[in-house]
Amino acid sequence: MCTVEKKIFWLNQIDKITQKPFVRNVAVVTMGTAGAQAITMAFAPIITRIYGPEAFGLLGAFMAIVHITTPLAALSYPIAIVLPGDDADAMGLTQLSLMIALAMTASVTFVLLFFGEQISKLLNLNAIESFLMLIPVAMISSVGLAVMSQWVIRKQLFKIKARVHVVYALLLNGALAGVGLVKPVAAVLVVLASLGALVHTAMLFVGLRRETSGSSTQKHRAAPLKMLAKRHLDFPLYRTPQVLFNAASQSLPLIMLASFFGPAAAGFYALSRSVLALPTALIGKSVADVFYPRINRAVLSKEKATRLISKATLALLITGFLPFALIVAFGPSLFSLVFGKDWSMAGEYGRWLAIWLYFGFTNRPSVSAMPVLDLQGFFLRYEILSVVARIVALLAGFMLFESDLLAVGLFSVTGALLNIFLILVTLHHARRIDTQQAETL
Repeated sequence: MCTVEKKIFWLNQIDKITQKPFVRNVAVVTMGTAGAQAITMAFAPIITRIYGPEAFGLLGAFMAIVHITTPLAALSYPIAIVLPGDDADAMGLTQLSLMIALAMTASVTFVLLFFGEQISKLLNLNAIESFLMLIPVAMISSVGLAVMSQWVIRKQLFKIKARVHVVYALLLNGALAGVGLVKPVAAVLVVLASLGALVHTAMLFVGLRRETSGSSTQKHRAAPLKMLAKRHLDFPLYRTPQVLFNAASQSLPLIMLASFFGPAAAGFYALSRSVLALPTALIGKSVADVFYPRINRAVLSKEKATRLISKATLALLITGFLPFALIVAFGPSLFSLVFGKDWSMAGEYGRWLAIWLYFGFTNRPSVSAMPVLDLQGFFLRYEILSVVARIVALLAGFMLFESDLLAVGLFSVTGALLNIFLILVTLHHARRIDTQQAETL
């Protein structure tokens, strides 16, 4: 084959790949997320110099508590909106999610009104006591955002998701910088973070209505809410505890750093964690959003799930290697250069966190495949193991070695090993399903 023929061959191969719906959808979501993250990173050097580590630490501690409580807000029923074959049942799941969210939010509001002070003292986080009543606001906002996001995914309207992500990032970061120039206090960060999801939800709703207003509606009558709740019972029984344990394991370092070493240490961790989560937000979540309905269709049509999961995981392993390796090699210098000299310790944290988050980045296809492969029960057990292992690692660093950096290191290495284990188990189960399907043909 001559040089010209080789070029034509590879151009044809690239064209075939880019014409695949899965690849196009991932590209659209990734471009939108990339634009949003580019805006966030452009504002970050300004925002970190305005507020400082302590303000970010208080925001991080507050959001850590929010992330632990929000999985209970709708018992994970919004995630099931993608699954029904008709829109009527999906709408029923939407109603069910919102009803549960209102009840849960009211309950949390009651608890905080009467026991908020005791909770903040128990956690040694008196500095965030005045912000606790914003937790119910953040909870109901998160449910609205989850519902709208799942409808966008269900309708495959990934362009809307991408556009809204970019505009929202511009509005939020502009508000953080603008208000911070006048009043650079932690309250600004906390309030805007709590209300931001409401704005994001409204923007998705408007975009979705605009795209679907002219489409025909299905005449199918929705199943009763009680039947829908029972049909998707694995989400509250397995997925909700799993997400809750995952949120706890992710949030514990922030809470414990703030409690043991003060808000500044939590601020270093919060910034490092948010920066290193960019590849996951940029590519990993984009792949997960598109991969979820794709793997669902593959299993229903008896395609080979193992091949799909393996290819997606390998692609993420290759894609994520360079950015995470750069943080391991040059973390402190990079953080000082970009965010200011006060943030060098965040780069030290980042060196360890990069090890954990690299494998967290590559496990997105496996996590997306859990409901489809009927691995919700395993996922719950995995998260319980994960929380216990990470707590032990953190306590070893805090109490035995009295070192925040070593605690973060032990936590990160433990998280990396757990993510590798999760990927291997998912591939093993997918291979077993493929074998069973092949035997029935």
